[in-house]
Amino acid sequence: MNYLQRLLSIVALCFTTISWAQSAEEIIRKADEKYRGKSSYSEMTIDIVRPKWSKQMKIKGWTEGTKYSVSIVTSPAKEKGTVFLMRDKEVWNYMPTIDRTIKFPPSMMLQNWMGTDLTNDDLVKQSSILEDYTHKIIGEEPKEGYDCWMIELIPKEDAPVVWGKVLIWVDKLEYMMLQSDYYDEDDFLVNQMIGSDIKEFSGKKLPSKLRVIPIEDEGQETILIYDKLEFDINISDQFFTTNYMKRIR
Repeated sequence: MNYLQRLLSIVALCFTTISWAQSAEEIIRKADEKYRGKSSYSEMTIDIVRPKWSKQMKIKGWTEGTKYSVSIVTSPAKEKGTVFLMRDKEVWNYMPTIDRTIKFPPSMMLQNWMGTDLTNDDLVKQSSILEDYTHKIIGEEPKEGYDCWMIELIPKEDAPVVWGKVLIWVDKLEYMMLQSDYYDEDDFLVNQMIGSDIKEFSGKKLPSKLRVIPIEDEGQETILIYDKLEFDINISDQFFTTNYMKRIR
């Protein structure tokens, strides 16, 4: 082996060592923080696909940290003006047709959100990937042309989660979550979330398209497309209160 070959081998070894030097928890934290920022505003198109029918919705949403988010349906006309507010682990819903705000009881948390393949519990538990699981790098695999860490999440004892295991692929360069596989307690794959169509939003590269696929329901999926995504914007604290829900437009 000549000098150049030895040098290249050393460089490759250094990069491999550096890539594994970060803990799995640090990697997940960076990926999670990248998607959230301190605050955010988004405009999203949601396509609900079923074997015999499909439906499209448009949503606007605001977030602050990990505990506060609010979203409003802007179309179709039947659901226009419907508002969802998350405060910590509570979910509130304002329905303009009856001019009423209700708090979701625990029994409603596992119901599908607006007919999609996401549940109300999925939306509330987004931040729990850091709090309720242990994290371990179990391999490396490319996704969407990016080299990724494969990270296994196992629920902590008595953690209030429904999944028995989660696998997340995070790319090594941009810390994008490009795929998440959700398993039940018997280690059967139940849902997949696959990110694609990488775009730049407020200087951050992120998947602009997310496909949520229930494995056992052939021909069924929910497709979420970010039409607009801005980070670190100024939002008044009163924006995330039940009294303000009627005023959101």
